[in-house]
Amino acid sequence: MKKILIVEDEKLLSEMYYDKFSQEGYGVFLAFDSEEGMALAKKEKPDLIILDILLPKENGLQFLAKLRHEIGISSTPVIAFSNYDAPDAKKEASALGVKEYLIKTNYTPQQILEKVRSYLTTSE
Repeated sequence: MKKILIVEDEKLLSEMYYDKFSQEGYGVFLAFDSEEGMALAKKEKPDLIILDILLPKENGLQFLAKLRHEIGISSTPVIAFSNYDAPDAKKEASALGVKEYLIKTNYTPQQILEKVRSYLTTSE
């Protein structure tokens, strides 16, 4: 079973995606800040991380920078999923190896599911 870690501080959104991905047969883990996200990433070694950029305490870019230095999970594919549409953030996320930087309001849950499915299928 492929595992997805969602690092997102909006609980309602997280839970909606949890349900959507779970119904598709994925193992899904939720973290509501970057610290919790890193602990879960180390423990569960997800096949894909969906990462919000605007998080409490440490932002998603700081999480990503730390992730890239963690042995065993440094190459985990990450999709940035945020309403923070700043060119600098996109550039930094890209430099840190995100697969895509998606603006939440531009995608339906079904479109996100299809993107996730495409990444998890190509990583088999």
